[in-house]
Amino acid sequence: MSNRLFQSIVLQMKESTDRTIGVIDLEGTVIASNNLPLIGEHWPHVVEGLNSERDAVIVSDGKTFKSLSGWTAQFDYAAFVEGEDETARLICSMAVVALNGVKSYYEEKFDKAAFVKNIISDNILLGDIYIRAKELHFAPDLPRAVFLIRPTETVETALLDCIQAMFPNRQNDFVISVNENDVVLVKQTHEGVTGRDLIKTAQQIEETVAAELKQKVVIGIGTVAEHLRSLAGSYKEAQMAIDVGKVFDSERSVINYDNLGIGRLIYQLPITLCEMFLQEVFKKNPIDALDQETLFTINKFFENNLNVSETARKLFVHRNTLVYRLEKIKKLTGLDLREFDDAITFKVALMVKKYLVSRGINS
Repeated sequence: MSNRLFQSIVLQMKESTDRTIGVIDLEGTVIASNNLPLIGEHWPHVVEGLNSERDAVIVSDGKTFKSLSGWTAQFDYAAFVEGEDETARLICSMAVVALNGVKSYYEEKFDKAAFVKNIISDNILLGDIYIRAKELHFAPDLPRAVFLIRPTETVETALLDCIQAMFPNRQNDFVISVNENDVVLVKQTHEGVTGRDLIKTAQQIEETVAAELKQKVVIGIGTVAEHLRSLAGSYKEAQMAIDVGKVFDSERSVINYDNLGIGRLIYQLPITLCEMFLQEVFKKNPIDALDQETLFTINKFFENNLNVSETARKLFVHRNTLVYRLEKIKKLTGLDLREFDDAITFKVALMVKKYLVSRGINS
């Protein structure tokens, strides 16, 4: 942010009031003021109050302070006005409106993080991406990965700051708050980066957040965007990775879009088509006719690659007992899980049923 813009605004305000007006940065240093000798003074004691009472008007040492809006949970700039009376509060609030306006304009035009946020939010025309990238000296064709970090429980405002501390290079890596819950990391990668590399980065984020904030998160990873214009698509993929993972693999906390498999296809099917599929597969008896013990046996059978002996060992039952159960399933459903084609049909049907339940459809 250019201090000259703030200085220009506060100097113009001098014509409307005899009060001293200025701006301090996140370290408490005066970076602009219509009382020029104040510029450069350091007031670190004010910072703690501004951080603890975000968006509130506070008074200190005969001055009134109010923070400007920013990307992080901590303030990055605050306006101040001489005096602690109502007039000072009013002038300070009005100054914040004017300064926020010029700050927003600057960020929209010159701030790379704001530019990236506009791209992933589909808030910029495709043709304008090239123009803005050139203005910002922003390389458009470097590979970048998109990570969507979503808290599973209470939202912790320190989440954004925690992730920013992990990726401090703000010229190449961008940590952005997209709503009250989600944080997005757009990280510049290298040619030949693999899905394993991306998962490793996500796991590091998960472990750091757990250690420092005692908070659980789910992380979705989109495909690597080879160009800026692909970032929005990668962000949507990261969103889908979390949504699909919640339905089909709720135990995983890191989900790569590239590894969603058939779950990604099922998630995009119309509800009516899914219901028709289940009716066609289970003509003899509906899938709900299977009890929990039977479903547990089926899932174990799939986990062990349709191997009867290995599944029996894992279930601690005799091989013949398992064969009997499989025969019973065949009579109920008409599908022999020992046959590959039937097993695939049954597996897909279970996933379709799970998807319908997630949509509140139990019949």
